[in-house]
Amino acid sequence: MRSALEIGYRHIDTATLYGNEADVGRAVKDSGLEREQVFITTKLRPQDARHARRTLESSLRLLDSGYVDLWLIHWPTGRDELVSTWQELLAAKSDGLVRNVGVSNYSPALLDTLTEATGQRPAVNQIPWSPAQHDPGLLEEHRRRGVVVEGYSGLKNTDLRDPVLTEIAQRHDATPAQVVLRWHLEHDIVILPRSSRPERIAANFDLERFDLTKDDITAIDALSRAG
Repeated sequence: MRSALEIGYRHIDTATLYGNEADVGRAVKDSGLEREQVFITTKLRPQDARHARRTLESSLRLLDSGYVDLWLIHWPTGRDELVSTWQELLAAKSDGLVRNVGVSNYSPALLDTLTEATGQRPAVNQIPWSPAQHDPGLLEEHRRRGVVVEGYSGLKNTDLRDPVLTEIAQRHDATPAQVVLRWHLEHDIVILPRSSRPERIAANFDLERFDLTKDDITAIDALSRAG
């Protein structure tokens, strides 16, 4: 994480489930950056829904921060707790403990359930996204609702040896991983690349030096198995 912050990353995504919130807090502290310069996301496990505020307060202590920039429900709770859990997140935002609130692994129908019950929609839905999972219809469903899509496991769920990706990568003097991450950005999907190797962390950040053509994007879109 310190390597990532040194390279220029400014968003760290963690969760209660990951068990590394204290490490995130220490990395941000050791980086010398001001807290406001780093966007921190953490997530609430559904099994902690009945004591959501206590869980958030624990996260804040571990992160050594007075707030988080984004707090998500990690995956849908049971039907009976769906709305009440969302109300807990909204209350935490009203109290200044979180700047933004959202969800992860929710369907458009569940997004509507939360919005209709409270009048406030999730800012973000963090869902798996990759060329193989690309679903233009689902993306449009989120855009129509004004919900940002954050894509996770984009590299993990991709065959980086696919000839379509290797050919495009060669043409742009890039790696297949860089091509996949750039493709996410072309679709305005927030990316969450993960690596423990500093050289790959650096490569995953180096996406501004090339653009994909419309034909490149169409070819990658065609790798989709969605629908």
